[in-house]
Amino acid sequence: MSSAASESSSKKRRNILVMLPLIAFLALAALFLIRLGAGDPGLLPSALIGHPAPKTDLPPLAGLTRDGKAVPGLSNASFPGEVTLVNVWASWCIPCADEVPFLEKLSADKRIKLVGINYKDPTDNARRFLNRYGNPFVAVGTDASGRTSIDWGVYGVPETYLIGRDGTIAYKLVGPVTADNLARVLEPEIAKATAR
Repeated sequence: MSSAASESSSKKRRNILVMLPLIAFLALAALFLIRLGAGDPGLLPSALIGHPAPKTDLPPLAGLTRDGKAVPGLSNASFPGEVTLVNVWASWCIPCADEVPFLEKLSADKRIKLVGINYKDPTDNARRFLNRYGNPFVAVGTDASGRTSIDWGVYGVPETYLIGRDGTIAYKLVGPVTADNLARVLEPEIAKATAR
């Protein structure tokens, strides 16, 4: 075997060895992309479904009014006896603004009570957000530290929880309320919760 042929063969092996990590990385990246796109992110499981709503005692959003009356804060005492939709939102959250028209539609549904948890937001920003986009909530608790939202299992805003009349979490929607998931998921879940 000539020295030139041996050198060429050695170069090919080195090139293959150099390419192996890149090929492995691309294969893993493709696998992650496939897995990320495989499911509905709004259907992330929650360990809290079927359990009582976490301890919640949040002060009202200062200065917020609805129909000329101060909007109260949020506590567990308001859950039993009514089907409640709890929406976790923030003024800095773009999808939160996008979901307001659908929350307005839900606020008109007499079978449920719609309340909000304002997550890690300066009071003025939160109030400006609701004054600009509309306030669909009958109660808004402020969670300045984010501790209560962590207890609820919030991954990020927006998230929406359906609480049954018995005060237990019946359903969790991760991401904004949209026309699609409102019709396909939320309305059927509300119907089930109100039928109990």
